[in-house]
Amino acid sequence: MKRTASFLVWIAILGVTPCFAGDRPNVLLIVTDDQGYGDFRSTGNEKIDTPSLDKLAKQSTRFERFFVSPMCTMTRASLLSGRYYLRTGVAGAAKGLETMRSSEITIAEMLRDTAYSTACFGKWHLGEHYPNHPRGQGFDEFFGMPQGHWDNYFDPELEHNGQMVKTKGYITDVLTDRAIGFLEKKHDDPFFCYLAYNAPHTPLQVPDRYFDKYKERGFDNRVAAIYGMVDNLDENIGRLLARLDELNLAEDTLVVFLTDNGPEGQQDSRFNGGMLGMKGKVNEGGMRVPCYFRWPGKIKAGKVIQSIAAHFDLLPTLADFCKAELPSSNPLDGRNLSPLILDENENAEWPDRMFFHRAPDWRQMLAYVDPVIKDLDEFPGAVRTQQWRAVNEREGWALFDMIKDPGQTVDLASANPEVVDKLSSAYRKWFAEVTETPIIRPPVPLGYKEWPVAELPASEVYFEGSIHHYNQGYAHDWLTGWTDTNDKIWWDIDAVETGQFKVEIVYACFSESLGTKLQIRVTETGATLEAKLEQAYPPDPKPRPTRHPKKRSTQTFATQKLGEISLPKGRTHLHLKALNNLSGKEICDVKAIRLTRIE
Repeated sequence: MKRTASFLVWIAILGVTPCFAGDRPNVLLIVTDDQGYGDFRSTGNEKIDTPSLDKLAKQSTRFERFFVSPMCTMTRASLLSGRYYLRTGVAGAAKGLETMRSSEITIAEMLRDTAYSTACFGKWHLGEHYPNHPRGQGFDEFFGMPQGHWDNYFDPELEHNGQMVKTKGYITDVLTDRAIGFLEKKHDDPFFCYLAYNAPHTPLQVPDRYFDKYKERGFDNRVAAIYGMVDNLDENIGRLLARLDELNLAEDTLVVFLTDNGPEGQQDSRFNGGMLGMKGKVNEGGMRVPCYFRWPGKIKAGKVIQSIAAHFDLLPTLADFCKAELPSSNPLDGRNLSPLILDENENAEWPDRMFFHRAPDWRQMLAYVDPVIKDLDEFPGAVRTQQWRAVNEREGWALFDMIKDPGQTVDLASANPEVVDKLSSAYRKWFAEVTETPIIRPPVPLGYKEWPVAELPASEVYFEGSIHHYNQGYAHDWLTGWTDTNDKIWWDIDAVETGQFKVEIVYACFSESLGTKLQIRVTETGATLEAKLEQAYPPDPKPRPTRHPKKRSTQTFATQKLGEISLPKGRTHLHLKALNNLSGKEICDVKAIRLTRIE
């Protein structure tokens, strides 16, 4: 069970107000999405403009060899929990495999228990359902996208504490505005603001003036869009930091900046500081990112730390800076970096250690998988020490001296068999340990009083027959091709208690399908409800706006109430079936089944 806010309870009992001295900072944690090591002027890319981030780097103590995971979900799980992502139940980026167990203690929960106000703005990607949702993981406020992928960056509809809200403007501007609003409201209170931008992740949507700027510099559409998105990010981060100054909060705020993985794309298409590997790869370029710590007057500006560090080090480090109690229920993998950050000696001695990395298999993430992942593959995998990187991409272990050969050009495995044996043995032991608790596709939790509406999305469905996902089954894809009444469609659900629920379908269908009778059935009890499709909403997939050469489609949907049904407490399956097919063609496209608890 999670710790309660015992600190606040004792404050109430004693009748005192918590005192936050100048050595206990606010925390502003900024993470960008798919911005690689080379997407900064300060890391050697002379063809991109990042003046705000370059200035932040100069004002900060920065880690030269800081590592995250090869993909966004995994980095977020480790970043917020202080643990290797496989320990948290995360194994992929879609189909429920991105869900971090709600028993994990996040930075937000740790700091909220120490009287901090907490807010998350932007991309969550660790489970869209409560209690895996940010509101169930320690954040007082959430505004953004709980899923990992968003189709529209202009005037986007985003979630605010469970309610969808229409916004005006470009998504990075909108998220920055919301974060600034939080700082303005909370400037007299200690706060933790987690600003997780979803740029420059695809779809490559960016205002023309940024795109045109980089097209004029000779880049193709894809790179021009990415660099334009980074340029816009830089402006917004500059605007955010300027507001900290205007509110006289800069000297009381620890700003931490990092990105979530290497750049997305092909190796030869992006500048990445001469490193081998991109997003999704276990070589250096897939996981090494900038990381800055700025706290004026407390942390030295311009200091560069060469010791290796990683994302899961942030939780214990912030615990030390904020004088918060470390979580005791889950053993941490991270190490407190504050002694290294605060040491005046830039070359301070620091015990070496091994970092272990695994890249999730694309087949595993996108394929139709069983609830229990029985064949979780341990490769591709890598081990990083201060000197060595051992890499196994399913073709045996390669070994690179990262001090002498940071570009990984010479494989030294055959010349150093004892090093390979030591690192590979350690990797296998680590993998067995972090996967000791079976990783599953979790059921969709529902029925919480704090969160009465639960949506069963197409991305988390199980099915058999002619039906299939439109595209690959990511967050905004849907079920299509449903023609056979023998097709099977079901969701794995878990109700916190027995209750009555309103059932709606989010769908699209042609007029020929009107009158088609749908059935909802509960496996555990056999309870059913039946209703006919009453209103046509023709399927009309349209290519989503993007500068990316690879096109995907998006579609809007209607919602119809099907009736009410009783769900038992605990785990069961909810089935969707067509009892007839009046048109003889496609029955309907399905985006989701929506369940609303009835009090």
